[in-house]
Amino acid sequence: MPYQWSPAPPSTAAPGQPLVLLRLWPHRSLPKRGFVAFIAATAALLAIPLLSVLGSPMLWALLPFMLATLAGLWWALTRSYQTGTVSETLTLTPESLTLTRTAPGHPAQTWQSNPHWVTLRLHPTGGPVPEYLTLQGNAREVELGAFLTPQERTALHADLQAALNRATRP
Repeated sequence: MPYQWSPAPPSTAAPGQPLVLLRLWPHRSLPKRGFVAFIAATAALLAIPLLSVLGSPMLWALLPFMLATLAGLWWALTRSYQTGTVSETLTLTPESLTLTRTAPGHPAQTWQSNPHWVTLRLHPTGGPVPEYLTLQGNAREVELGAFLTPQERTALHADLQAALNRATRP
């Protein structure tokens, strides 16, 4: 799951200290090691046609296009990794619930509310994504985990509702 809970035992949590800390991030289907292997395999496959023209002037005609293809692929995958660094952090204490969203090229966005007045909603339809998950409180509604899959948002809804219940009930 592309989210992680970091619980603090309720008996050791001091006032104002987080009961739970939730980190969410987008799923990366191609890890860094896979990126290197994919670029190497692509370079090897692009080199196969060059073997037939090795030693002829045609090599110099084809080589720039092969290198441009490899460079374009490298650039596109690197750009995809940069845009995939979006993350959300939810900090829950008995006194406050804070959601911080960080995205590349944008300042961090923060939303805070009292957990006693927060409503967690899962909209099966009608949202920008299926199983749209929102937090409502402080006269504002914010989305949570829009980059997660519908199944992950459903699981997160149940986990987060349980955490909110623990934080708001003594």
